[in-house]
Amino acid sequence: MTDIVVVLRAEDAVLDFLSVLTPPPPGDDSARPGGDAAPDDPPEVHVLLADRGEHLLMPPAMPLAERLALLAGQVREADESAASPGPGALGDALARAAAGRPVRVWTHSPADNRRSRGRIGHDLATALDTAPPAGGATVWHAVGYSPYLQFVSELDRPLGRGPVAAKLDFVNRHARHLLESDSPQHLVETGRVPTTERYFTAGPGERLRLFALLASLDDEAAAVPDPWEFASSPYETERLDATTAWIARFRDPGAGPLVEVGACEGALTGRLAGKGYTVEATEPNPVFRTRLAEGPGSVDTVRVHPQGLEELARAPRLTGSAYLLIEMLYYGQDPELLTALPADLVFVALEPEALDTSLRPWLAASPHWEQIDETVLVRPALETVCGGRAHLRKRGSTGVLLRRRPPAA
Repeated sequence: MTDIVVVLRAEDAVLDFLSVLTPPPPGDDSARPGGDAAPDDPPEVHVLLADRGEHLLMPPAMPLAERLALLAGQVREADESAASPGPGALGDALARAAAGRPVRVWTHSPADNRRSRGRIGHDLATALDTAPPAGGATVWHAVGYSPYLQFVSELDRPLGRGPVAAKLDFVNRHARHLLESDSPQHLVETGRVPTTERYFTAGPGERLRLFALLASLDDEAAAVPDPWEFASSPYETERLDATTAWIARFRDPGAGPLVEVGACEGALTGRLAGKGYTVEATEPNPVFRTRLAEGPGSVDTVRVHPQGLEELARAPRLTGSAYLLIEMLYYGQDPELLTALPADLVFVALEPEALDTSLRPWLAASPHWEQIDETVLVRPALETVCGGRAHLRKRGSTGVLLRRRPPAA
């Protein structure tokens, strides 16, 4: 069996896959998953560096020190342009390294919080799903850097003091510049140097959902329907139901349309339409907007529009009895955009920390708006995602109702 490690950059192979690089002691195959490495025939290891297209071969007899020296020669300066070459190029490189043999492939998690690494895990798995190597392949994803998720793994390899010291020495001698890098993608900090290397396997659907879960609001997030699991999450169900009830306390369906900004696929839109509201639902992402139009947008009382908040503020023509900004002011928008909206009531819902750091300071200084209600919609909870592969703390949501102040006399 041949091991192939596919990483973005050379230091990744050491930080997340040192246990794969380490040759097993003679007569010991217990460190290998499945116990399929014969004691007298340890596997050779190939390392593919996606950022530069390099292919490093480590023969079975090569000591670990020489393997690390080989990788040390490939460590580069932080490079924000380092990226996956795409599924096709990764699949071709893997096929050449496999040379028709059965292989174990080790690569990044699609949910690695460093998006450049997550893309490698996603693209490589996509390549293998589309055109698996002739000899077959088992894919192991490193849990990697995931500060917001706790993973269920199938293979955990605790490292002793010696291997941990080898990791630290590698960074201090060959990648010390990355300890003070300004790049969030390439900065090496404590949480990125694990003392236990953890791996999991996943099917195509789970990998894609993990990748989408860590995306923001671009097409990557829309790669799967309902990426944030609004339809199946008890927490999200409680939040959406409470948000609907909160809006109903202050706005009757007969008062006029509600303008819902960033409606996504319509989880809230559908609830409001079911209560008799007319909703002007806006969604700039074309994939989400198509799903919105085919779901709640197919109801007579829902109209779908392509604008985002900035466009609505720049050309304030979409009127309603109130604007809804529900769980969307997380992406650096200036709250002052609210002042340009053609409405005197704005419902805002945010997690408490974001509310305290962004909305409250702006509101305290604003001459245009006053707060007339604050309601806890849902409290924090621990919840699993992606079929139980991982769990995280959902941070809670608080609703704040803003009313425009009348013009000064």
